[in-house]
Amino acid sequence: MAVMEDRGFFLTLQAIRRQLAAMPNDLYLVRLIHHATRRPVPGERLWTPGQLVAPATVRFLRARNREGCDIYVVPYAGRQNSGYILVDLDQPPASVVESMRAHGHHPCVVVQSSPGHLQAWVQLSRCPLEPSAASAAGRQLARLYNGDVASSDWCHLGRLAGFTNQKPARCTPGGYAPWVKIVSTRPGLAPGAGALLDALAVSSPTPVPLDGLSAPAPALNAAGAAHIYSQCVRQWRILERFPHPDWSIVDLWVARHLLSRGTPLHLIQDILRLASPQFPRQHADPHGYLRRTLACAMSPPFPRPQRALCEHHHAPSASLAPASACSNSTGGM
Repeated sequence: MAVMEDRGFFLTLQAIRRQLAAMPNDLYLVRLIHHATRRPVPGERLWTPGQLVAPATVRFLRARNREGCDIYVVPYAGRQNSGYILVDLDQPPASVVESMRAHGHHPCVVVQSSPGHLQAWVQLSRCPLEPSAASAAGRQLARLYNGDVASSDWCHLGRLAGFTNQKPARCTPGGYAPWVKIVSTRPGLAPGAGALLDALAVSSPTPVPLDGLSAPAPALNAAGAAHIYSQCVRQWRILERFPHPDWSIVDLWVARHLLSRGTPLHLIQDILRLASPQFPRQHADPHGYLRRTLACAMSPPFPRPQRALCEHHHAPSASLAPASACSNSTGGM
């Protein structure tokens, strides 16, 4: 019996490690939902990758799974999406993953939640996305691949591999709960991520002259703002160069860059307000902060920042520290 338990433990541990390695993040939100009551177990947990693969954690999760709880996970980025989009595929054709790859939407992780049911995680950004932008991307991917549009919101949880699917409807003919298995892993951004975000942006990032004579610029939604801001972050390799960016300084750089392209002030303010990570952060007066940032950006000559973007340069980080918990009450397949 002990040998079987040890084998099950190591298979679960291996599955968790494979899934986390293919969708790396600083923190993961884990939720346990009891299949009989459909209620979350009290006490949602945030774990680092190291904590989540610790033997004590794995044993704890396996015990709750045996008691009838389904185990769900989502890469955590506070009030924003971490850059990973879940596509819930119910009875997909055998070629669905190949089709996603052919269109540039390579999943970084594909999980079989039960026979005939897949969940695919697609990384669209290395920096956090606004909830509205992430939800729009999730809906678009669900429509393209006949996924569940109702499971495409920005913080929807997917199943964590290595545990059983406790939904009675998913039981095998023998009455056993099926295992959630890794189908494939391919870490990294989907090649078509930028094109998808471009298509979802309402306003083009084309510069608009500040000559006072041009027609008013169209309104910018959160998806368009997030695309413009994240484009700067990717181009300047902020997250690769600085493990803990000071986003106030990045805001200033973005504002200066957009001013140099002739972007109207009200659009720059909208971009910072809608797309700056965890905005308004700890600013007591968000509108005053935006006004000061724009005033500093317009002050010639541009002075060099007096404070470092980050204090330590030891190891790059792929995501930001969390601001607050996000939740999602649905359980997936």
